[in-house]
Amino acid sequence: MPHPQTITTTQPSLMETILHDPKYKGKHVIVVDGQVFTANTGDGAGRILEQVRREHPRAIPEVAYIPDADTLIL
Repeated sequence: MPHPQTITTTQPSLMETILHDPKYKGKHVIVVDGQVFTANTGDGAGRILEQVRREHPRAIPEVAYIPDADTLIL
């Protein structure tokens, strides 16, 4: 049985870069095909995700909420 390969890269992915960028704190972020979309609310993110799925039907979007310092995650 073959073992899975571990791939290491020296450059961070776009999502990793976004996670450390203060301008995205407190926002919902959707990344697809190298494009970054942001929304202030979950509803806004849902609308953007619908649009992204229509415009990029074969792409798999990455979706994340980037908490700000005042956000409490339970």
